[in-house]
Amino acid sequence: MTTLEPIILSFLANALWQVPLIFCTGWLAARALRSLGAAAEHRLWVGVLLLQTLLPAISTIPREAVSSLFNLFSAPLNTGQPYVSIAMGPGTTFANPHVPAWLLALLTVIYGVVTAWFVIRFLWRLYTTHLLGTQAAAVILSADAARHWNHCANRFSVKSATLGTSAKISGPITIGIRRKLVLLPTDMYAALPDAEFRTAIAHEFAHLSRHDFLKNLLYEMLSLPVRFHPVIFLTQNRLKESREMVCDRLAAGLANEHQYARSLLRLASLLVDGMPARSPHAIGIFDSTTFERRVMRLTEKPLQTSVLRRFTTTAACAILGAGICATTLAFSVHVDAVAAAGGQSASQGKGPISISPDVMQKQIIHKVNPVYPPDAKKARIQGKVELDAVIGKTGEMEQVKVVSGPKELQQSALDAVRQWTYKPYLLNGKPVDVRTTINVTYTLAKSTGASSSEK
Repeated sequence: MTTLEPIILSFLANALWQVPLIFCTGWLAARALRSLGAAAEHRLWVGVLLLQTLLPAISTIPREAVSSLFNLFSAPLNTGQPYVSIAMGPGTTFANPHVPAWLLALLTVIYGVVTAWFVIRFLWRLYTTHLLGTQAAAVILSADAARHWNHCANRFSVKSATLGTSAKISGPITIGIRRKLVLLPTDMYAALPDAEFRTAIAHEFAHLSRHDFLKNLLYEMLSLPVRFHPVIFLTQNRLKESREMVCDRLAAGLANEHQYARSLLRLASLLVDGMPARSPHAIGIFDSTTFERRVMRLTEKPLQTSVLRRFTTTAACAILGAGICATTLAFSVHVDAVAAAGGQSASQGKGPISISPDVMQKQIIHKVNPVYPPDAKKARIQGKVELDAVIGKTGEMEQVKVVSGPKELQQSALDAVRQWTYKPYLLNGKPVDVRTTINVTYTLAKSTGASSSEK
């Protein structure tokens, strides 16, 4: 088993509950931001998608690393007495799940296969989108259509776009990063009324001006690690819907909101086979099927919001988001591995057997609390010292070595733990040597005296 497997499983365990929590928070914030316009709502859902990917990844960082960074900045403000916490196993406030090594490896393989499938599908869709551009048929515009095209190009500051048709699509789409291309279905282009043509072209130019094709690729790539989670699908739908509303508002600025809304509905009614299937990675006017909401938002009279209200609403959403981020990180789960179910593994040869720290905690007979080193306290050094301990058949501590932790605190932890004694651990009625993990956490708390706690 490699050290990568606990990291991957910690990522999955945190993603399972953090992703829906962030989505619910985003949904509440989106309702509060609705009065500020579609652009604010869209930026919110982009932030939600980013947090749904980044927070589970950040949660895999060991807590001691985060605590050390926090202590680096908070040390000048902390003037209390030392607080030493002794914990069997991971030195955290909440018990971490211990997963058998075989199950850890199996779940890692399953996640790897699922993620690989999403990556392959992403690359295949990107390739098919590229083929759409290379196989598109050129279009010769009429005089009126060419004037409208040039008007949109000037209005949206997009000079390098071209128009084409394809029989492989069923709705207007926009593709391309350097070579921007607007594609219309071959049959639709031939029968498209002038007003609906103007609506479709204006909407696609709004996408071009915002570089939505490139942004969409980046969002898709970023969400690949959590793409297995069904809530990500809901987040992406909200992101697409708000993006289409932003483009509707931009496109309607070329004419009139009510005129654009009527034209949008007529354009949808031309699709006799129903709503078209989305072309992979392409951006188009039919990305969102919530036409009722889009039309209602277009025809609604914009709410006049004061600067104070806008600031207050934005600040409240920011505070809510920061609180959720802090909560998810505080309650993050770190998956640890044990060699076999029940925390016990068969020893190799005559060596000690590995026993779960939770089991060995109940075997302690005599414990000596570590002393906070005066020099470390003066230098405001804090952190966790992780020890690997071997307990003999008699229950005496035979070997203790440091795995990690600040050097200034290691000797104090070693001196104390070497004096511990345990009840002999019996296997099949016979005492055996045991290997386990002990953590000693040194914290400069604001209490008035030194104390210790055991988990």
